[in-house]
Amino acid sequence: MKRTLALTTLTLAAFGMAGCAHHPSNSQIGTGVGAVAGGVLGNALFGGPVGTIGGAAAGALLGNEVGKNSEGGRRYRR
Repeated sequence: MKRTLALTTLTLAAFGMAGCAHHPSNSQIGTGVGAVAGGVLGNALFGGPVGTIGGAAAGALLGNEVGKNSEGGRRYRR
């Protein structure tokens, strides 16, 4: 029960913070997509939370780099 409540709270917090962002850069999109894909792949290959977290971290790093490369020199300033 505690795990479900924690996961629900974390998911709602993530959606809340994502709702405030607008016009994300390609590197931000790549980081998010890479983290999700890496987490799924890490869980499928290694199982358990360590595989999921490790895969998400590796996917986020790779996705960020791919996103930076696809921006083509245009950087967004805040």
